[in-house]
Amino acid sequence: MTLLPPWAVVGQRRLAHIERVVALLDDWATAMALDADERRDWHDAGRYHDALRDAPESLLRPLAAACHDDRGADGWVTPSLADADVPLLHGPAAARRMADDGERRVAVLEAVRYHTVGSHEWDRVGRALYLADFLEPGRTFARADRAWLARQVPHDFEGTFRQVVRLRLEWALRDGHALRPETVQLWNTVR
Repeated sequence: MTLLPPWAVVGQRRLAHIERVVALLDDWATAMALDADERRDWHDAGRYHDALRDAPESLLRPLAAACHDDRGADGWVTPSLADADVPLLHGPAAARRMADDGERRVAVLEAVRYHTVGSHEWDRVGRALYLADFLEPGRTFARADRAWLARQVPHDFEGTFRQVVRLRLEWALRDGHALRPETVQLWNTVR
Protein backbone atom coordinates (compact mmCIF):
# COMPACT_ATOMS: atom_id res chain seq x y z
CA MET A 1 0.00 0.00 0.00
CA THR A 2 1.24 3.49 -0.91
CA LEU A 3 1.92 5.77 2.03
CA LEU A 4 0.23 9.13 1.55
CA PRO A 5 0.83 12.32 3.54
CA PRO A 6 -1.61 13.15 6.35
CA TRP A 7 -3.01 16.05 4.31
CA ALA A 8 -4.01 13.84 1.38
CA VAL A 9 -7.62 13.92 0.20
CA VAL A 10 -8.23 10.82 -1.93
CA GLY A 11 -10.95 8.25 -2.23
CA GLN A 12 -10.42 4.55 -2.84
CA ARG A 13 -10.54 4.88 -6.65
CA ARG A 14 -7.91 7.61 -6.62
CA LEU A 15 -5.73 5.65 -4.19
CA ALA A 16 -5.85 2.66 -6.54
CA HIS A 17 -4.76 4.94 -9.42
CA ILE A 18 -1.87 6.32 -7.35
CA GLU A 19 -0.74 2.80 -6.48
CA ARG A 20 -0.77 1.77 -10.15
CA VAL A 21 1.24 4.87 -11.12
CA VAL A 22 3.80 4.19 -8.39
CA ALA A 23 4.07 0.52 -9.40
CA LEU A 24 4.65 1.47 -13.04
CA LEU A 25 7.32 4.03 -12.08
CA ASP A 26 9.02 1.51 -9.80
CA ASP A 27 8.98 -1.15 -12.54
CA TRP A 28 10.50 1.25 -15.08
CA ALA A 29 13.13 2.41 -12.58
CA THR A 30 14.17 -1.20 -12.03
CA ALA A 31 14.22 -2.02 -15.75
CA MET A 32 16.28 1.11 -16.45
CA ALA A 33 18.65 0.40 -13.53
CA LEU A 34 18.25 3.91 -12.12
CA ASP A 35 20.40 4.96 -9.20
CA ALA A 36 18.79 5.04 -5.75
CA ASP A 37 18.23 8.82 -5.71
CA GLU A 38 16.44 8.97 -9.05
CA ARG A 39 14.45 5.84 -8.20
CA ARG A 40 13.28 7.55 -4.98
CA ASP A 41 12.40 10.73 -6.90
CA TRP A 42 10.25 8.78 -9.36
CA HIS A 43 8.54 6.85 -6.56
CA ASP A 44 7.81 9.98 -4.53
CA ALA A 45 6.52 11.95 -7.52
CA GLY A 46 4.05 9.13 -8.18
CA ARG A 47 3.09 8.92 -4.53
CA TYR A 48 2.26 12.62 -4.21
CA HIS A 49 0.96 13.54 -7.68
CA ASP A 50 -2.74 13.01 -6.93
CA ALA A 51 -2.62 13.39 -3.15
CA LEU A 52 -5.14 16.26 -3.36
CA ARG A 53 -7.09 15.10 -6.43
CA ASP A 54 -10.34 14.66 -4.50
CA ALA A 55 -10.02 17.89 -2.48
CA PRO A 56 -12.57 20.70 -2.88
CA GLU A 57 -11.83 23.82 -4.92
CA SER A 58 -11.92 25.88 -1.72
CA LEU A 59 -8.78 24.05 -0.56
CA LEU A 60 -7.08 23.72 -3.95
CA ARG A 61 -7.27 27.24 -5.35
CA PRO A 62 -5.47 29.05 -2.48
CA LEU A 63 -2.71 26.42 -2.45
CA ALA A 64 -2.33 26.60 -6.23
CA ALA A 65 -2.20 30.41 -6.02
CA ALA A 66 0.68 30.09 -3.55
CA CYS A 67 2.80 28.54 -6.33
CA HIS A 68 4.25 31.75 -7.77
CA ASP A 69 5.11 32.37 -11.40
CA ASP A 70 8.76 31.64 -12.12
CA ARG A 71 11.03 32.70 -14.95
CA GLY A 72 13.13 29.80 -16.12
CA ALA A 73 16.69 29.95 -17.38
CA ASP A 74 15.35 29.98 -20.94
CA GLY A 75 13.28 33.12 -20.28
CA TRP A 76 9.87 31.42 -20.36
CA VAL A 77 7.52 32.40 -17.56
CA THR A 78 6.11 29.31 -15.91
CA PRO A 79 2.63 30.26 -14.68
CA SER A 80 1.30 29.25 -11.28
CA LEU A 81 -1.77 27.48 -12.71
CA ALA A 82 -3.86 29.39 -10.15
CA ASP A 83 -6.13 30.49 -12.99
CA ALA A 84 -6.63 26.93 -14.25
CA ASP A 85 -9.82 24.92 -14.25
CA VAL A 86 -10.46 22.96 -11.04
CA PRO A 87 -9.29 19.55 -12.40
CA LEU A 88 -5.81 21.05 -12.97
CA LEU A 89 -5.36 22.57 -9.49
CA HIS A 90 -4.48 19.44 -7.54
CA GLY A 91 -0.90 19.25 -8.91
CA PRO A 92 0.20 22.76 -7.89
CA ALA A 93 -1.72 22.45 -4.63
CA ALA A 94 0.06 19.20 -3.74
CA ALA A 95 3.44 20.70 -4.70
CA ARG A 96 2.75 23.65 -2.40
CA ARG A 97 1.87 21.32 0.50
CA MET A 98 5.00 19.26 -0.17
CA ALA A 99 7.16 22.40 -0.12
CA ASP A 100 5.44 23.57 3.07
CA ASP A 101 6.35 20.19 4.61
CA GLY A 102 10.00 20.72 3.70
CA GLU A 103 10.32 19.02 0.32
CA ARG A 104 13.26 20.62 -1.51
CA ARG A 105 13.78 18.35 -4.51
CA VAL A 106 12.88 20.75 -7.29
CA ALA A 107 12.47 17.99 -9.88
CA VAL A 108 9.92 16.17 -7.71
CA LEU A 109 8.03 19.38 -6.90
CA GLU A 110 7.90 20.40 -10.57
CA ALA A 111 6.85 16.90 -11.63
CA VAL A 112 3.90 16.98 -9.24
CA ARG A 113 3.09 20.62 -9.97
CA TYR A 114 2.77 20.20 -13.75
CA HIS A 115 1.82 16.55 -14.16
CA THR A 116 -1.57 17.38 -15.70
CA VAL A 117 -0.36 19.93 -18.27
CA GLY A 118 3.32 19.19 -18.79
CA SER A 119 6.42 21.34 -18.54
CA HIS A 120 9.14 22.02 -21.09
CA GLU A 121 11.63 22.35 -18.21
CA TRP A 122 11.17 18.86 -16.82
CA ASP A 123 13.97 16.39 -16.39
CA ARG A 124 13.29 12.64 -16.39
CA VAL A 125 11.29 12.73 -13.12
CA GLY A 126 8.56 14.93 -14.57
CA ARG A 127 8.56 13.08 -17.85
CA ALA A 128 8.32 9.71 -16.12
CA LEU A 129 5.37 10.86 -14.00
CA TYR A 130 3.61 12.28 -17.09
CA LEU A 131 4.07 8.93 -18.81
CA ALA A 132 2.98 6.80 -15.87
CA ASP A 133 -0.09 8.91 -15.12
CA PHE A 134 -1.26 8.44 -18.71
CA LEU A 135 -0.12 4.85 -19.26
CA GLU A 136 -1.15 3.23 -15.97
CA PRO A 137 -3.17 0.08 -16.74
CA GLY A 138 -6.33 1.02 -14.81
CA ARG A 139 -7.40 3.57 -17.39
CA THR A 140 -10.00 2.16 -19.73
CA PHE A 141 -9.27 3.86 -23.06
CA ALA A 142 -6.91 2.51 -25.73
CA ARG A 143 -5.70 -0.24 -23.40
CA ALA A 144 -3.69 -2.23 -25.92
CA ASP A 145 -1.95 0.84 -27.36
CA ARG A 146 -1.16 2.26 -23.94
CA ALA A 147 0.11 -1.11 -22.67
CA TRP A 148 2.42 -1.33 -25.67
CA LEU A 149 3.72 2.20 -25.00
CA ALA A 150 4.24 1.38 -21.31
CA ARG A 151 6.43 -1.58 -22.30
CA GLN A 152 8.54 0.70 -24.55
CA VAL A 153 9.44 3.21 -21.83
CA PRO A 154 12.57 1.41 -20.51
CA HIS A 155 13.86 0.88 -24.06
CA ASP A 156 13.00 4.24 -25.65
CA PHE A 157 12.16 6.70 -22.91
CA GLU A 158 12.35 9.90 -24.97
CA GLY A 159 10.62 8.44 -28.02
CA THR A 160 7.78 7.12 -25.91
CA PHE A 161 7.50 10.43 -24.10
CA ARG A 162 7.20 12.27 -27.41
CA GLN A 163 4.47 9.86 -28.55
CA VAL A 164 2.51 10.30 -25.32
CA VAL A 165 2.72 14.10 -25.49
CA ARG A 166 1.43 13.95 -29.07
CA LEU A 167 -1.41 11.59 -28.11
CA ARG A 168 -2.48 13.75 -25.19
CA LEU A 169 -2.49 16.84 -27.41
CA GLU A 170 -4.52 15.09 -30.11
CA TRP A 171 -7.11 13.87 -27.61
CA ALA A 172 -7.38 17.27 -25.94
CA LEU A 173 -7.96 18.96 -29.29
CA ARG A 174 -10.37 16.27 -30.49
CA ASP A 175 -12.40 16.69 -27.27
CA GLY A 176 -12.50 20.47 -27.77
CA HIS A 177 -10.26 21.40 -24.85
CA ALA A 178 -8.12 24.51 -25.00
CA LEU A 179 -4.39 23.89 -24.70
CA ARG A 180 -2.56 25.44 -21.77
CA PRO A 181 0.61 27.43 -22.59
CA GLU A 182 2.65 24.90 -20.60
CA THR A 183 1.41 22.09 -22.85
CA VAL A 184 2.21 24.01 -26.03
CA GLN A 185 5.72 24.83 -24.75
CA LEU A 186 6.25 21.15 -23.92
CA TRP A 187 5.18 20.08 -27.41
CA ASN A 188 7.46 22.68 -29.00
CA THR A 189 10.33 21.26 -26.99
CA VAL A 190 9.83 17.59 -27.91
CA ARG A 191 8.48 17.62 -31.47
